[in-house]
Amino acid sequence: MPAHATAASPFADTEDQAALRRLARDVADRELAPMARHGDETEEFPQWAWDGMRKAELFGITIGERWGGAGLGDVEAAIVLEELARADVSSAILAQLIFNGPPRAIEHLGNDAMKDRWLPIAATGEGLFCIGISETEAGSSVGHMRARLTPDGAGFRLNAYKNYVTGGHKACACLVWCRFPDSAGTKGIGAVLVDLESAGVTVAGTHVKMGLRATSEAELAFDDVRIEPDDVLLWGDPANSESFKTLISHINHERCGNAAMCIGAAQGALEYAVGYMNERRLGDRTLADLQGLQWKIADMATQLEGARLLLQRAVHMAGPHGTPPALETAMAKTAANLAAKFVCDEAIQLLGGYGFSREYPVERVYRDIRGLCIGAGTVEIQRNFVGTSVLKGATPASDGWKSRRA
Repeated sequence: MPAHATAASPFADTEDQAALRRLARDVADRELAPMARHGDETEEFPQWAWDGMRKAELFGITIGERWGGAGLGDVEAAIVLEELARADVSSAILAQLIFNGPPRAIEHLGNDAMKDRWLPIAATGEGLFCIGISETEAGSSVGHMRARLTPDGAGFRLNAYKNYVTGGHKACACLVWCRFPDSAGTKGIGAVLVDLESAGVTVAGTHVKMGLRATSEAELAFDDVRIEPDDVLLWGDPANSESFKTLISHINHERCGNAAMCIGAAQGALEYAVGYMNERRLGDRTLADLQGLQWKIADMATQLEGARLLLQRAVHMAGPHGTPPALETAMAKTAANLAAKFVCDEAIQLLGGYGFSREYPVERVYRDIRGLCIGAGTVEIQRNFVGTSVLKGATPASDGWKSRRA
């Protein structure tokens, strides 16, 4: 059982969850960690990580047994993502895209034909999936997107240009948020699943990034791409925003996965700093003997544990097959993003000049988690939601996650 989950905690790992954690950590240590610097330096897609996770059958964690998965939920997804990100965030994102990206949406919201076609591919790791939401002039302001469907017989034609599509240059399919006919604002926004081998799909380029360099962000162009009725995940009704609200709420899975990766990355940085402090000597003492540096470790551990507990509350409230609640999810993502920034920054400081060197992992981890503070809804967006919700009288699960779930 990991140090952060004791028998007295309502969030303690079960025996099966503990076994899953050990498996994920073994994969991370054996397959991801040795190549993490290589992926960062070369910006090469981490095929080694993909192959290692596929061999360990990790990709099917959240996919139903009917399609070859394990049928588990957000708790187990968070466990695996934390352990993978502890070694390499770029590689962990590949699992995040399967656990909490399009496959999760397909299973919850898609039609039977869509599920039967795509979910076995996700469960076995035969293909990567990506999600197209952001556009050049519509990032957090999703209601300004231009991606649009036009009627064509029984189906549609999709015209869109999506930016910052994580893994879009390697994926087999993309979940594209778009406007249905007569859509305006957030009304009429829905989503379609596009086979990226379809005519009219082009990878227009990839971004050169500060961090998460082994998993590129692509720009995808969709020019008159044919969309059949079975390709529609969620129909957009121009009379209301209900489909848009459903899509937004489904992002809570991704936000919890984002928080789990931040916690894992920060845990790895903290462990590295602790090891360094216990080894580095100043005369007859180690850095670990200095009270001022002990306080730094105390603050790092405390912020990290607080974020971990907020995340655990959110994912446990989702239950085995539900969706994490919005307020608790926003709090968890905010806390995890900020804790990761703090912990990784302090880890660099504790290593001194070594912390600033690319020869040591804490510098890479700091750059990686910085991108997670933007993805899946920025810290500022989360704070806006938490603040306005609390001002309207909403409260988190202050009576405990068990009673709130009931």
